[in-house]
Amino acid sequence: MENNPYNSEELRYQQAAKRVKKIKGFYMHLLVFVFVNVFIYVANVRASHGDYLAWRNFSTAFFWGIGLVAHGFSVFMPAFILSKEWEARKINELMEKEKNNKWE
Repeated sequence: MENNPYNSEELRYQQAAKRVKKIKGFYMHLLVFVFVNVFIYVANVRASHGDYLAWRNFSTAFFWGIGLVAHGFSVFMPAFILSKEWEARKINELMEKEKNNKWE
């Protein structure tokens, strides 16, 4: 049986651990987002004496939310274009091309 380091149990463990770390990072980002934006909303409503629907109450949450959604997509959505697998395939393709052209 061939001992292929790319299919080893250790490699799968490392990939799973890396994925868990990314998911944990997203959840921490989400938690900070919620707490900070609740604080900003309450502080702005108190400062404006009850103006609950003012733009400034939601502007930070809106723009930060765009970044949070992008972070979520990068963690939970499959990366079809320009993923790590694509990078590996492209590197191998270019290495093969270089190897073939080097001796011509």
